[in-house]
Amino acid sequence: MSIRNQEQLEKLRAIGKIVRLALDAAAAAVHPGMKTAELDEIAARVLAANGAESAPPKIYGFPGALCISVNEEAIHGIPGMRVLREGDLVKLDLVAEKDGYYADAAVTAAAGETSVAARELVRCAESAFWQAARSATAGNRVCDIGRAVERETRRRGFHVMRDLCGHGVGRAIHEPPSVPNYHDPRFRQRLTEGLVITIEPIVAAGTGQGVLAGDGWTIRTADGSLAAHYEHSVVITRGEPVLLTAA
Repeated sequence: MSIRNQEQLEKLRAIGKIVRLALDAAAAAVHPGMKTAELDEIAARVLAANGAESAPPKIYGFPGALCISVNEEAIHGIPGMRVLREGDLVKLDLVAEKDGYYADAAVTAAAGETSVAARELVRCAESAFWQAARSATAGNRVCDIGRAVERETRRRGFHVMRDLCGHGVGRAIHEPPSVPNYHDPRFRQRLTEGLVITIEPIVAAGTGQGVLAGDGWTIRTADGSLAAHYEHSVVITRGEPVLLTAA
């Protein structure tokens, strides 16, 4: 969507704030011994308390409010009875809806103490986001975002998962345009003022190739390497983008 008035912006800010609250609550509870289903319940309670709903169960039939992906799992992990262990890298990804408006964000949290390499991977995903945000201005092209993500990821010695990308958001869970995490000159659409998209670097310590797990939802790294994910929903402006899902 493209924001056309202040009312639309305020509704997007409202759902963005709720997504942030739910993600922060779940991330704070990530520790060894916690079941991923318990993290899911925490996020679902925050959404319900604020009059919001998780979008994937309603739209796609996803079996959980929160996508929870551990270690080599990159996205769309199903919450369940898995017990987190010391050093696990936990991706929390949430899309929620309120009053017909959607926001999407993700964060990677560590269960206890993790390895130096894992911490570097998490920092890579976050840094790639911020580098990409600098390119997310009206007049630039969609492919400029991917160029920035890929450049920063490679500079830090990691790889983007090229099959996974950002997207438009706002009035639906997924909208045009797709926003690749690498430079693809075919994505030459101009970023316009008011456009709402996600920027979401998904990076791997290995080759970056992904495979679909047997559950039909989870995408993991093909080589079993660690993955990290960092995402915000943003509004394009003539200057810095507005981060709808920031604290």
